Amino acid sequence: MLTAGGMFLLSAVVILIAGTKLSHYADQIAEHSGLGRLWIGVVLLAGATSLPEVFTAVSAVLLDEPNIAVGNLVGAGLSNMLTLALIDMVYRQKRIWQQAALEHALIAALAIILTGLAGLLIVIRQPLPLWHVGLGTLAIAVIYVFGVRVVFRQEDMRRRAQELERLVAAEAASVNSLVPTGALKRALMGFSLAALCILVAAPVLAEAAKELAEATGISTTFIGTSLVAVTTTLPELVTTFAAVRLGAYDLAVGNLFGSNAFNMAVLLPADLAYQKGPLLAAVEPTHAVTAFVSILLMSVGVMGIIYRAERRFMLIEPDSLLMIVSYGLSMWLLFRIGA
Repeated sequence: MLTAGGMFLLSAVVILIAGTKLSHYADQIAEHSGLGRLWIGVVLLAGATSLPEVFTAVSAVLLDEPNIAVGNLVGAGLSNMLTLALIDMVYRQKRIWQQAALEHALIAALAIILTGLAGLLIVIRQPLPLWHVGLGTLAIAVIYVFGVRVVFRQEDMRRRAQELERLVAAEAASVNSLVPTGALKRALMGFSLAALCILVAAPVLAEAAKELAEATGISTTFIGTSLVAVTTTLPELVTTFAAVRLGAYDLAVGNLFGSNAFNMAVLLPADLAYQKGPLLAAVEPTHAVTAFVSILLMSVGVMGIIYRAERRFMLIEPDSLLMIVSYGLSMWLLFRIGA
């Protein structure tokens, strides 16, 4: 019989292996479907790599651990921005932030708005419940849907412009007519199988996290924001680095910002699963600190993408360094508050 630590590590390994496959298949889907890497990264890949957050959050709520659920979702924003800083540091010669499309500012702005709204709802304790669900989490989900539609329309305009440019070339028509539908089907099947593996491992991760919190005496808020959030964002970490190695920079950056926005929308299903009242009214106010630090890191990331200067520092960009230091300080602060 595995211990809580063994269960946690085993489920983390499953999530890690499945996450490595997601990026490969997502890149193939983007190539063969013609939808574009930005759109695939923001919606399909972000949604799939956020499956651990979805099922871990719902599982934690069903185990009556709302702090693990919300800490997981909000803390994932910090972990994803740490990943964004790490790829800039590790692959600084590739100028990843500068090569990413400026349209990423749209999905980043959406993630910032949703995270800010979630933080505000945690502070004010959600005074407007609808049955046992908070109107705030419903509003977050609705705003997410409309925001993604705006991103899709923007990406569709960019894709149409690029297709028009390709049609000017003599061989464009023949290349576009040779889309291998068999390859697209195989990519979709592989993508679905990897996502299924993540779905199976997530509830095990939530149960193990609860047992670890009870065994160590560390607050469930800190466990959810740090250990669980880092583990459930392993797919984002793995798929982002894999996408960078493939040269799919829009896929990598879109996955991170898209996951942050998607995770806030996941508050609604978690709230629906929580039967004791509005979810965000039942958690510790400490989660608001996590949300606001996440907003800070996302804002720095947006500035790094928009800023297109040619000169770079030798070792590490100051924006990446600021994000890494801010992440470390926020973890220390959250541990002190929860201790």
